[in-house]
Amino acid sequence: MSTLVARDEAFLDGIAAAAEVAAEAADDVDRQARFPAEALAVLRSRNALSAFVPGSLGGGGVSLLDVAEACYELGRSCAATGMVYAMHQIQVGTIARHLEGAPAFENYLSELCSRQLLIASATSEVGVGGDIRRSNAAVRTDGVSVTLEKQATTISYGAEADDVLVTARRSEDAEPNDQVLVLARGASTTLEQLGGWDVLGMRGTCSPGFSLRTRVPADHVLPTAFGDVAGRTMVPLSHIFWSHVWLGIATSAYDRARSYARAQASRKSDPPRGGVDRMPGLFALLQSMQSEVRSAADAYAAATADIAVGDSFTVGLALRLNTLKLNASESAPRICEEALAVTGIAGYRNDTSYSIGRQLRDALSAELMIGNDRIRASNASLLLVHKA
Repeated sequence: MSTLVARDEAFLDGIAAAAEVAAEAADDVDRQARFPAEALAVLRSRNALSAFVPGSLGGGGVSLLDVAEACYELGRSCAATGMVYAMHQIQVGTIARHLEGAPAFENYLSELCSRQLLIASATSEVGVGGDIRRSNAAVRTDGVSVTLEKQATTISYGAEADDVLVTARRSEDAEPNDQVLVLARGASTTLEQLGGWDVLGMRGTCSPGFSLRTRVPADHVLPTAFGDVAGRTMVPLSHIFWSHVWLGIATSAYDRARSYARAQASRKSDPPRGGVDRMPGLFALLQSMQSEVRSAADAYAAATADIAVGDSFTVGLALRLNTLKLNASESAPRICEEALAVTGIAGYRNDTSYSIGRQLRDALSAELMIGNDRIRASNASLLLVHKA
């Protein structure tokens, strides 16, 4: 945990309570591919869903670094719970940092605080090849209200969310990259599920595709253009919060390997099995990941200390955060694999306390979330203008 700001102990105590519940349900959440409702109930009871909302709007005013730490702790207990919480707070941060004083969005954040609303995100879409900076769906307006229809390839926890923040073209004649964010309120939105959610890992995020239709007041379009929102806030927060979830997964795998090694060491009549000798290398991998994840979060927090993200967000910082995503998404499964090498068959089995299966499967999703090849291409473009 960074020492740049004081920890919010009351908030983190609430997160610890939710993490304990999440850990107890994690195997069942994974097995049944069900939403981690128990942990979310605790998070709501502790007002943790509004933690990232500024205090002036009734929220917790919790720092970015404490929210990141929460993602880590929840991810360490249950990857799906950590990821749901991370995705929700990305949407909260996006609205809070780019509402430009719009009364509708200020009122919404106040309502979120009082009702502990859960926000999902619909940035993916059929026909755009995974590029969140392009949309086919377009906003249609009559000056009073806006309507929108979108075929989203995934909406994580969409069926459980109260509201959805949706990307779309600004108008029917706008270019695919001329996008806005629309706040689709649950009461005015229908979601028709497209297919199932039978996947390898992150099963509890419940992220099938949906056909989304909404009609909301015209002031439910976020004032800031999506290109600016994505570059300065949504994507950086995604890289930071997601990487903390992945660090939590990797730490969970390390914890199980360490428990196994200690159990082997306690059997004085038997020599330790060969895999235990890999613990120092596993520890070094985890330390390296911890250092990169937390130092990158510190850098972004320092650069964006003012909630109005200013000129301190540089090409160099964008490169660093993109690189964070690449490295963290590759380190997490590698650490899980090394933990499996330590535990051997005990970690390979699903019916032991040393099992690494869930952690490894969950970690493998990391490279797919904003695909790494797309990020490498983005970095290649950024390096053309970056001065080292």
